[in-house]
Amino acid sequence: MTATEGRGLVGQIEGYLLVAATREEGRTAAERFCAPLASWLTEAQRNEVERRFESEYVSLARRSWQRTAERAEELRAEYEARYGALRRRLLAGWLVACAGVMVGVGLVVALC
Repeated sequence: MTATEGRGLVGQIEGYLLVAATREEGRTAAERFCAPLASWLTEAQRNEVERRFESEYVSLARRSWQRTAERAEELRAEYEARYGALRRRLLAGWLVACAGVMVGVGLVVALC
């Protein structure tokens, strides 16, 4: 197994655990939501409301994760563009400095 495959596997495991934890949070939230409605709902109705609540909870979390991932990609692209520009400016400055030193050395040699 290569390092890249290992990171991919770890990412898949983390994703699975994140979804499992979110589903559990959704179930807990659904139970809290339905608790005050226990006298109004039949057992089947309560189960259906809990199931739909959990489903919506997970769906909202997934959309939030997708927006976060998209924003992370945008920030990565912006960072890479700025980093590239900085590297180019640094290289240009270094080349100008080297050229200045070379001109200075040339003048000193020519005058001696």
